[in-house]
Amino acid sequence: MTKDILDKYIWLVDTIHQAGRITLAEINEKWHRSPICDGCDIPRRTFHNWKNAIQDTFDINIECDRRSGYRYYIEHPEDMTNGAMRTWLLNTFTVNNIINESRSLSRRILFENVPSGQKYLTSIIEAMQKNLEIRLVHESYWHDGPSAYTVQPWCLKIFNQRWYVSGHCHERNGFRTFALDRIQELTVLDTVFEYPRDFNAEEYFADFFGIITSSEIGKETIRIKAYGLQVNYLRSLPLHHSQKETEKDPAGEWAVFEYRLRPATDFVFELLKHGSQLEVLSPLWLRESIASDIREMAARYK
Repeated sequence: MTKDILDKYIWLVDTIHQAGRITLAEINEKWHRSPICDGCDIPRRTFHNWKNAIQDTFDINIECDRRSGYRYYIEHPEDMTNGAMRTWLLNTFTVNNIINESRSLSRRILFENVPSGQKYLTSIIEAMQKNLEIRLVHESYWHDGPSAYTVQPWCLKIFNQRWYVSGHCHERNGFRTFALDRIQELTVLDTVFEYPRDFNAEEYFADFFGIITSSEIGKETIRIKAYGLQVNYLRSLPLHHSQKETEKDPAGEWAVFEYRLRPATDFVFELLKHGSQLEVLSPLWLRESIASDIREMAARYK
């Protein structure tokens, strides 16, 4: 599946979702105003091919109400907001579509660049759909020089403007994660693998913040005190889905937040990123580790 056809699928879903109920003729009217239109109508056979592919790819079912003039609609529109992948894809495309149709605003709306998704993302998604292994040449920041790996792509994850592919790596004999922006070459192989039925990507990463995971790090209750404006930022955008506010200052100057997670490197870096606005209260080992990092940072400025 190429980026071009993926854009068409997402456009069709978004168009039907926004309209509620819509005929194929009305879809074609909107299609001709779309920046991805090739100048031709969407034939009925092509439309039904797209409709079937959308159900297979996104688990979104497009139904037809024949009694009201063959109007198409999303069978369960509430599902559109339940899946993180579907929501992200549709929101991204909807915004891009609006901007393309309002070119006068293009220089007034700024986006974060995610360069790692441009070159290899569609190839990896295609391999995942068919359960095909991939061969990649990857240069890690932790090793000297690139290395070649054969990987079963189990899942994709985006974090801090970077895409990552995770799955079983033959050479490392275990589950590994590779950043797409550090891949120098990628080939989709003909080798079919069996996706493990007991693997759930969301559950695998649920106890961590970010992309770095380790079975050696235990799950702990972590208490953090936030100061000033950071209190409101955490309330509006929690660091982790387990976040709970347990204490707050009546004057609104601070609040204590509690988390249940495995504090790997990404989480520690996130805490340090907020500087003096966040203070680790417990556990003691994490508080002391953060304090040590702060002393090192201060020493560099002497």
